[in-house]
Amino acid sequence: MNSELPVTADLAAATAPEAVLEGIMARVGAATLAVAAVAPGLMAAVDQHAAAVRESLAASDLPLAAVPLAGYGSSVAAAAIRMGWRVPDPAEVDWSRAHWFQLRLTAVCALAIEHDCL
Repeated sequence: MNSELPVTADLAAATAPEAVLEGIMARVGAATLAVAAVAPGLMAAVDQHAAAVRESLAASDLPLAAVPLAGYGSSVAAAAIRMGWRVPDPAEVDWSRAHWFQLRLTAVCALAIEHDCL
């Protein structure tokens, strides 16, 4: 697994949001959602982060659609890189203590799936 999250400008999110969301899903979301499917506590944490993403987009009058979700996810990924966070190997994660970035990026993926953006 590639431990780097690409830094994607908001312009890129606006021109290729599906590609941005697919990248986040491939690097973070797929593995975390697979575990969350059988770990109710992890799914609850992802759901809480999804609620926060919904609230953030709603506060800016943005819809739950590909472009806003890709822009939000890109911003979170850029912050993760600036802070030195790297995507961990799923086999080595203590899912009861999953990192905020992992949960927030997975929430973006969950919302993208829910709203047919992925």
